[in-house]
Amino acid sequence: MTLRTSAAAAILLVTPLSAHAQFTAPAWAFPAISPEIAQAPPYDSVKFRRVPLSARTFTQAQVKDFFAPPDWHPASHPAMPEVVARGRKPTVFACGYCHLPDGQGRAENAVLAGLPVDYFIRQVADIKAGTRREAVSNWGPSVRMHDVALAVSDSDVAEAARYFAAIRAKPRYRVVEKARIPVTYEAGGLYSVRPGTATELLGARIIEITDDLARHELRDARTTFTAYVPPGSIGRGRRLATTATPPLTSCTTCHGPALRGLGDIPPLAGRSPSYLLRQLVAFRTGARAAVMSAPMQAVVAGLSLDDMIAVVAYAGSLKP
Repeated sequence: MTLRTSAAAAILLVTPLSAHAQFTAPAWAFPAISPEIAQAPPYDSVKFRRVPLSARTFTQAQVKDFFAPPDWHPASHPAMPEVVARGRKPTVFACGYCHLPDGQGRAENAVLAGLPVDYFIRQVADIKAGTRREAVSNWGPSVRMHDVALAVSDSDVAEAARYFAAIRAKPRYRVVEKARIPVTYEAGGLYSVRPGTATELLGARIIEITDDLARHELRDARTTFTAYVPPGSIGRGRRLATTATPPLTSCTTCHGPALRGLGDIPPLAGRSPSYLLRQLVAFRTGARAAVMSAPMQAVVAGLSLDDMIAVVAYAGSLKP
């Protein structure tokens, strides 16, 4: 076990299973909240906020409502089922709060748009059963999802799965190879750039930032993200994903030639590289241990952290 204290003094517990003890989840892949954006409720309920290309307005208190999240762009998706729009009090937060009304997600929350129905349903069941966990046991976004999975009904899960499967994922992630990057801070599940011109070495990391923190905090589904990756990552990832030699299996074998999914196997193309990396780490540490996880566990057992970074950099660089 490895203990890590974030800038917000929250302790993250990295828990590789004993059978996977040679690999420890990288703490930098699980950013918490730094003092720069920490704000305790009550949130402002008077001033109305706006985002570009939307005629709607919401107060900060409305934006932070787990059971009535802001829908800035209602024309971008079909009519939401109740579980997506409002959830079920007191425990089932609206799916649209974390994953956004059109399922486009955020760096810290999965893109649900375009996921196969059966895959979606199975993942919620695995989270509920405890066989799909995060490699960092008390990382905020995964804790909230676990609580929702325990309380949500099967009918609501199926309805949400059908709704999100009918929506196409949109390109929102830009992958940039750089040796040095702007100095960043933890912004709650991802990073944001500190004011100024200072830079730091990236090293063997992925640092994914929101391109507009204010819009990100307002839960605007049209916010974009930049993932900084080490130089050469995309090309290396392409080779690993498409031409792996035994005992490795190429990603395209199961996820399709363009990594857009096959059958009930999920798409990877154009997803958040940080999110994808956390999933590979979860397979590698044994945190994702459902029966259907066995093939992925076998694949990642032969990958180093550098390999994982390269693969997800390549996947994230593709069009969804």
